[in-house]
Amino acid sequence: MEYKEVQGHKDLVREISSNAIINRNNNAYEVAKIKYEEAMKQRDEIRSATREINTLKCEIHEIKDMLTILLDRK
Repeated sequence: MEYKEVQGHKDLVREISSNAIINRNNNAYEVAKIKYEEAMKQRDEIRSATREINTLKCEIHEIKDMLTILLDRK
């Protein structure tokens, strides 16, 4: 494959046949992968916490309903 340097960007090259821009800085690629994985982990943690909060809301609602029924019996 033939590459041409991108002016003003030492780590970037353009592949002549496909016109794609490629980052040759492997360290930057690894850092980007790590950031992506951390973002996905954080997203999953937020989703899990949201599910847990919603479950707790439902349980509190059920407890309130039971208390209302108990108080109405008196």
